[in-house]
Amino acid sequence: MAQMEVRMMEVSEQSRIFDEWLSRHKGLLFKVVHTYSFRSHDREDLFQEIATQVWNSIPRFRAESSVSTWIYRVALNTALAWSRKERKHREQTQPLDHEPVLRETSRAKDHRLGWLYEQIGQFDHVDRSLTLLLLDGYSYREMAETVGISESYVGVRINRIKTHLKNLTKEEQHHGV
Repeated sequence: MAQMEVRMMEVSEQSRIFDEWLSRHKGLLFKVVHTYSFRSHDREDLFQEIATQVWNSIPRFRAESSVSTWIYRVALNTALAWSRKERKHREQTQPLDHEPVLRETSRAKDHRLGWLYEQIGQFDHVDRSLTLLLLDGYSYREMAETVGISESYVGVRINRIKTHLKNLTKEEQHHGV
């Protein structure tokens, strides 16, 4: 009986931490989900997968990095695995013609943000991850830790990403899009 109470306390503590982390870092999760999934039902699936992995990771969190770095790592690794699984699934199935059950909110969307997500979505997984981390203000050291590459290579990749996006922006402006 006492063991059951301890288990309940652990679950309640895990639940409290989970709620706090999701509440505090939902913007980070939003960025990852929107960068790795492009249809509303895929976003819902990916979010659920990431939330499950965050929940499962809580007991393993040892505070060797910040909570946001930890959540980014979990979210990015989950998104990468989900993307691979979804790509295989899409190659083996045909899409259904039906109306989505859930729709995105009707609030006005900034077309520039949509354009940026579209461009980031075309990057390889490392550049996607680095771009999201950069947009959230992470240091090169934190990015290197999260993605698993050297700090100097982070600098090289970020420089290439910025140059690429600047060139795309110039092309868009030149073509009047």
